[in-house]
Amino acid sequence: MRLQLIMKHRNLDAQFTLFPIGTDASEVPADDAVPEEVELVSFRELVPEINDTGYLTHAIYAYPAKFIPQIVRYAIKTYTKQRDWIVDPFAGSGTVGVEAYLCKRNAVLLDLNLLLNHIMPLKLYRGKERLHEVSLYELLADMKESNKQFIPAWSNVAYWYAPEILEVLSQYWGFINNTDDGIYTAIIKAALLKVNKRFSYTEDRTPKLARSRRKLQAIETLLEENWREQLDEMLQSLSLKTLRDLNDFVVYTRQHHAKDLGQVEFYGGVDSSDVAVPRVCDALITSPPYLQAQEYIRSTKMDLFWLGHTEEEVQALSRLEIPYRKPDRVIQTETLDEVREMLTRDDLRKRLDSYFCHTVNALENSMNQLKSNAAACIFAGNPRIDGITVEIWRILAEYFTERGWTFEKVYEDRIKTRKLFGARKNKNPDGMKSEFLLILRKNAICQTTAPQCEPLLQDAADPLPDPKTSPSNDAS
Repeated sequence: MRLQLIMKHRNLDAQFTLFPIGTDASEVPADDAVPEEVELVSFRELVPEINDTGYLTHAIYAYPAKFIPQIVRYAIKTYTKQRDWIVDPFAGSGTVGVEAYLCKRNAVLLDLNLLLNHIMPLKLYRGKERLHEVSLYELLADMKESNKQFIPAWSNVAYWYAPEILEVLSQYWGFINNTDDGIYTAIIKAALLKVNKRFSYTEDRTPKLARSRRKLQAIETLLEENWREQLDEMLQSLSLKTLRDLNDFVVYTRQHHAKDLGQVEFYGGVDSSDVAVPRVCDALITSPPYLQAQEYIRSTKMDLFWLGHTEEEVQALSRLEIPYRKPDRVIQTETLDEVREMLTRDDLRKRLDSYFCHTVNALENSMNQLKSNAAACIFAGNPRIDGITVEIWRILAEYFTERGWTFEKVYEDRIKTRKLFGARKNKNPDGMKSEFLLILRKNAICQTTAPQCEPLLQDAADPLPDPKTSPSNDAS
């Protein structure tokens, strides 16, 4: 049964929004109408063993629109078995990789954001022994006495910081970047990234990089207080929390894994629609970016600059974000064509076409590497454009079933509460009420129209980062 597309409160100034906007966490109204092909579930109830979305190493790095681990754990347990290979072409903060490892599966992670290469070595820490807090404190003390300096290769860096705060951050990063790249250094780096944002002029309550009057005033007030002491306290507290999270991770993997370690390969800074997945996989588990996908690079570029990446690198990645690149084909399905016809603005049609072109290209590229009868688990919401609901799960189901995939089921997980931000005007103030997990099953006759992809190998003309790898599977 087709779910009717509802257009209401049409506004010609409608904008795409990645993050809900408001001021406080709010309840999402219930809606009793559920299409007959949709199964209403609560993944938090289905996976009660995970009672904290930030457990173990999941919360070490801040990242927008994170894939909650309960959904990933459910898909892994339901659609894969131990030692299976899982592919995630939109890896984001690496939730699929961490959960695959914890469940004794293997994973291939790809993402346009270079931050993935910095996130995964810490989230999948390979050490066997607990870390020592005294060693962390000694390194933090040495950092305060350092006279090294590091300024990011970012022409606007002074725009985002008060001069005295920038001087201290530059000193701390100068020390870290001139210290052996050990685990304690990596812990402090992760904490510094959060401190960078908190003590900048950007509005740290929202993922976007944007100055606000509230934050400008907050920094001015802070500078009249003991700001250096507060900065150091925050850095020490975050570093200590990360160390303890890693110790929990060491204990957990030592107890539950023994010698049966999975393998997680990760490739940050690659276009998952344009490179070949390096192996045949047993399942796909992913959450494609929302329609305003530019937010992912914009919300993490401060991190990327402090981690040593250049403006040229960041700008090149931004140009490849969905949907801010031209489509190389027009995706057509019954539902998508209906949405396209309802739109009155050409710019919104173009963005819609770009989004589905490059999202489908990336999905199809990875799904081509799945074994016969493998499951593709795709988690997406139903955003609105110009007042029109876009059922992403249905559009993807229509596209792939027309090419031989079997529609198995779709789960609806209603959002109970969400963090709403009030920093800017929002054309979709209620946000999304539900998100959906679409399950497709690969048949032997599945067809593809995705473009041919380049191998995921080093190329002299357009070099890709070497794969970063967690422990290899050596159980045999």
